[in-house]
Formats: sequence, structure tokens, C-alpha cells
Amino acid sequence: MFERYFDTKLSSLLEKGKVLVIYGPRRVGKTTLIETFLKGYKGRYYLGVGEDRVLREILESQQVQRIVTAFSGYELIVIDEAQKIPGIGTGLKIMVDQIPDTKVLASGSSSFKISGSIGEPLTGRQRVITLFTLSALELKNDLGPMKVLEMLDEFLVYGSYPEVLTTKNMDEKREYLITLRDSYLLKDILELENIKNSSKLSDLLKLIAFQIGKEVSLNELSNALGIAKQTVERYLDLLEKSFVIKKVYGFARNLRKEITKTARYYFFDNGIRNAVINNFNDLSTRDDVSSLWENYLFMERLKRQSYYKIFSNNYFWRTYDHKEIDLVEEREGKLFGYEFKWGNKKIKPPGLWFATYKEAEYEVISRKNYIEFIT
Repeated sequence: MFERYFDTKLSSLLEKGKVLVIYGPRRVGKTTLIETFLKGYKGRYYLGVGEDRVLREILESQQVQRIVTAFSGYELIVIDEAQKIPGIGTGLKIMVDQIPDTKVLASGSSSFKISGSIGEPLTGRQRVITLFTLSALELKNDLGPMKVLEMLDEFLVYGSYPEVLTTKNMDEKREYLITLRDSYLLKDILELENIKNSSKLSDLLKLIAFQIGKEVSLNELSNALGIAKQTVERYLDLLEKSFVIKKVYGFARNLRKEITKTARYYFFDNGIRNAVINNFNDLSTRDDVSSLWENYLFMERLKRQSYYKIFSNNYFWRTYDHKEIDLVEEREGKLFGYEFKWGNKKIKPPGLWFATYKEAEYEVISRKNYIEFIT
């Protein structure tokens, strides 16, 4: 069992009159995080699960008196898998409005975002955190930096789901990721959106998996899948809300040579990406190592930003004459450009970048310095 970033922080994030919402992909450890926190909690609390019939009936009723009667007297109310309760947002709103001295914590998977069931009712009444697969910064704090360095190949191929990292046998890692792919990855989308042809979603993911670090054309995806462009856009949006992929736009400030109309996509976890294309081969035999490296660095940087509350707009930068930067962070009133390099070949900074953005910074992230970048 690994120590998570929020293990010692949930108490300080909880406050009266607001709901602390924990988002995250399925199977990343939200329930374990809650259980670990409650083991050390000294006050009187209620822990419920969204599948519980009585709990669902009370919150789904949206009847003020029933909710107040049921939940008064607790210092803390915790509802795990809250996305399983219809109208949960309104039920939680009643709870924090009518029982203002109680702290409330709710966890849920991506269907919170897909359905919009929690956002609008709790406007101004919620604090949101996202739990990702295990991050390099968590593993560095738990295992030490040398162990993280030694495990790099494993992260690139098998990702960092908690159960994957605690499983030593490679066959079992593969089996777990394939099960995750088949049983959990698209579950929220299929349940909530009533999508009948799930094979199109799977095919779309495969196409995205082969285009990591490259601009994605919606027209090309539409033609390849034989579905409308608008449907492709909708599927991509649902996959992002489900914590499967992450969209990144191109950066530009009206420079004619810059490309701004396209987007790139990364997978939230390398292991899932490789499960989608059924490829768990060793790095020495692969021709997509640079893509795996870029996906890994991007997502680990995103985790670091999320956990450390680094507020940044993230982009890529590319010109029509093929000058590019993998990640551009716009933060603190400045631009920071990062190029991800797996091999040892030296890279020259694109002159147009500095010519256009005088105060911008630029750095190549390689295997020599990546630990500092992601932790």
C-alpha cells in the first residue's frame, strides 16, 4: 500500500458548509484514501456507499426533513461512490444548507462530470480534488528517488495504477490492465450516455493511441470510423470527462506561422494506452518509446500541477515549418517551453520561439533531469 498525497491533507480540506468532492478514474484508490483517513478520525461520522438502498432512497427523495432527520448529529458525513445516487447534487446541497455545522465528503468516478449531476446544485458549495493513478512525486516521497528512477521502464509500459504497481508478476499486470480496459474504462460513458455501439469508442481510442504527441484531425477520425465529425467530438469529450484521455490545444498569439486549430491527446495512464493497443512489449523492441515518454512526462507534470496547486494553462506549440515544443505552460505571467527528449541527441531551441516571445523560457526534459520536472 502506497502513501497518497492527500492521506494527511483531507482533514485540512474539509470545511463546514461545503462538500469536499474527490473525483478520479475508477480503481485509482479513492475508497482506500477515504478508509485511511477515517481510521484516524476522532469525531462522530457516517460512512455510506452510493449502492446502499436506504441511503439512495433518502438522498434521492430530495425531501429536506428526511435528509435533516437522517444526518443530523454527525460531525462528518462521507458518501463513497456517490455517483450511483440519482440527483446526488441536490441531496448534498440540502445537507450542507440545512445542517451547516456538518462537514461532507463525497467521492465519485467520471459520471459526476458526464452527467453534470453535482456541479450546478453545488455551485459555491464545493471544493474539488482529483485523485490520479500513483504519481512520481508520491512514489518519490514513499520509496525514494532512486526507486522511481529504477522503475521508469515499468511506468512507461504498465503505467501506475496502484494494483498494477503492487503486482510483481508481469502476466498479472497485463491481465489486470486488460480487465480494466474491458470492464471499467468505458463503463460510465456506456451507462449514462446509452451508447449502443461501444466498438466505435474502442476504435477511436486505438486511433488516438497511435497519435500521441501529434495533432489529431477530427475529419480523419470521422472518415476512418465512418461516423459523423460531431459524434467524434462528443466521444472525445466523454473520454476526457471519464479520465481516459486529456486534450491539449495549440498555443499562439496570432502569429501567422503558428498552428492553433488542432489539438493533441494524451492518455491518463500509459498502461491503459498500451492495453488499448494490446502492446506490453519491452521498450527495447518498440518503435513508440518516444510517444510513451512524452505521454508519461505530460501526465506526471499534470499530476504535479494538480497536487501542488500550480495554476497553469497547458499547450503545445508548432509552426507550419514543423518547429515545435511539446509543452508550453502559461503561468505567473510568463511562458515556459519544455521539449521532451528520450534519446541523447542534442536539440536546438527553436529560434522563432524566442524571437516571438522575448521573455519565454525553454528547457529540454530528458532522462537526465526529468525527476526534478515531475516531482
